[in-house]
Amino acid sequence: MYDIIYIGGGLNYAGAIVAAKAGKKVALIERDMSQLGGVCLQKGCIPSKMFLHYANLVYESANEIVEGSLSLDIQKLVAKKEALLESVTKVVTRQCSHFELIEGEGKVIAPHKVAVNETILEAAHIVIGTGSSAFIPDGIEYNGDDIIISDDVLELSHFPKEIAIYGTGAIGLEMASFFATAGSRVILIDRHDSLLSSAHPQIRDALKEQLIKLGVTLLTNHSIKEAKESYDGVTILFEEGIELQTEMLLVATGRKANIAVVGCDEIEVQHAIVTNEMFETTLEKHYAIGDCNGKVQLAHAARAEVLNVTQQILGNSVEALNLEHIVKFIHTLPMSYATVGKGKAALQKEQILYKESLITLNQFTYSVYNHAKSGIMVTYVGEDGKILGAEILAPNAEELIATVAMSLAGEMHLREAKKTILAHPTFSEALERTFYKL
Repeated sequence: MYDIIYIGGGLNYAGAIVAAKAGKKVALIERDMSQLGGVCLQKGCIPSKMFLHYANLVYESANEIVEGSLSLDIQKLVAKKEALLESVTKVVTRQCSHFELIEGEGKVIAPHKVAVNETILEAAHIVIGTGSSAFIPDGIEYNGDDIIISDDVLELSHFPKEIAIYGTGAIGLEMASFFATAGSRVILIDRHDSLLSSAHPQIRDALKEQLIKLGVTLLTNHSIKEAKESYDGVTILFEEGIELQTEMLLVATGRKANIAVVGCDEIEVQHAIVTNEMFETTLEKHYAIGDCNGKVQLAHAARAEVLNVTQQILGNSVEALNLEHIVKFIHTLPMSYATVGKGKAALQKEQILYKESLITLNQFTYSVYNHAKSGIMVTYVGEDGKILGAEILAPNAEELIATVAMSLAGEMHLREAKKTILAHPTFSEALERTFYKL
């Protein structure tokens, strides 16, 4: 009998560490211990951002100041990634030494009961964190060779001369930047008529221009009906009847919650595991955190959720997380997009009265040699003067937006924000200017 069983070895391990150190009897079940740390560490944000980091070196070198040219060696990059992940996985495993690690496929078969390896374990509390997996639409014949998902990008032995990318979410846009910078011809296929429909219109346009400048070909309003391996690559048939032949297809059409862990009727499942605002399922003392609850598919969100749940189990007083205060970003090159709080689209949809302050980065000399002349920062405040959110398109936007995230957490008023004096020359001073203009 355990106090807590955590199912899924992604960011769940952060909660398990806290609970074990607090004296609880804890077990963590992970189907493959070589993947401890989850998708973000092993197949997602850590290795993909590493790939983008080195691709950015190539981008930076392609200017009139540097003579010659650089190119990425994909085999060396993959080897470097493998060494990094092996090292980090050992560190995570050591951090988990205070509780029991069980390798196997865990399934909740009844209240407080988990089946794993033909054994039934019991716990007072169960925390499900089984993550998500790539969604592949019907008609696309995935083979992991020339029709791939983002996991497979991290194992490539060569760069394709041409690759089509289906999907314009975070994965699609990041991978379009990566392959285009590495020298592949990229065709980015969007089912809709514009990129990032929830972003500020000027940011949307600037990001589109950035992709085009990288050499990406955009195909909007195109839905794939069929895609299959052919004699010279991949044959794609669109709903409109048009056919496209390409060397490789990367499917980046989103992720689906892993819900096979639920094997009892007391826990409601729809497209994801249903929870309340405290991440408790429809079965008391059974929780679901991270991608599998379908709320926010981000590693830092999963970590915040499992720590919140663990503190609840430990009997500590905690507030419900404000999921709007979680930073969301897309790591494109050379500028990234980041947002926190409410953006323009959400404010208009919810009919919230607000003031908007927009600054273009071409007003700052710093932008000239940082490939950011088309960058934009927008901040929003409510009628009461409280900061509501921000959107940023700039180099390292995910770092720059931290100031706004902290302002939201502290419910900062505009008058305090206007007192902030940020460094020059930096992009953060553009954020300072947005507050000053309000």
